[in-house]
Amino acid sequence: MRILLVEDETALAELIAERLKKERYLVDVCEDGEEALFQALTGIYDLILLDIMLPHRNGIEILKEIRAEGIASKVIMLTAKGELEDKLLGFSEGANDYVPKPFHIDELLARINAQLRVATISKEELQFGNLILDYQVPAVKNSCTGEQIKINNKEFQLLEYFMINHSRVLSKEMIFDRVWGTDSDTLSNNLEAYLSFVRKKLKSIDANVTVKTIRNMGYRMETMDEGTE
Repeated sequence: MRILLVEDETALAELIAERLKKERYLVDVCEDGEEALFQALTGIYDLILLDIMLPHRNGIEILKEIRAEGIASKVIMLTAKGELEDKLLGFSEGANDYVPKPFHIDELLARINAQLRVATISKEELQFGNLILDYQVPAVKNSCTGEQIKINNKEFQLLEYFMINHSRVLSKEMIFDRVWGTDSDTLSNNLEAYLSFVRKKLKSIDANVTVKTIRNMGYRMETMDEGTE
């Protein structure tokens, strides 16, 4: 699971990030509102820990914009503002939870685990076109014929990311960050190889979707009737 931590208090950010990494979460840290918005809009995060008081853009503005763009990442607001009115504003803009400062790191971790556990439990299948991604096997199958083929971990992560963001162009950088991590040394040809494997498996079950290469931009998952590249 990948988490974006948006917190401009450096010492607090380091403390939270260190604990999350010990719990085996992948963590990226932003201390600036503009940078945080850019990162959040990539759609690569399972959960965002979002402070309200930030330089350049506040957390409510960031939350409002990512929800308007269809980003479904779980969002937990972190703020010194604890009044009911502030909480209601955050929830009205799409926050999933709200943790007022000061807080105990164990409570924050429990809330994170609760949000991500709910997200995991609710995922049994993901569908786009006639393609179904089965979380239990894991495998992909044709919803019309029932034909299915098992896939490995990286193929699963690639397909999940593309299906969640179907019809949206995803750059190589966004895909690397989501599937391999921001510190990965994965080479471009590794991505091309995995995409080739994925396309072959989709074709083998007669899926009516594929991953198209969008020249000089990246890749996009489309149904076959959406046109050619």
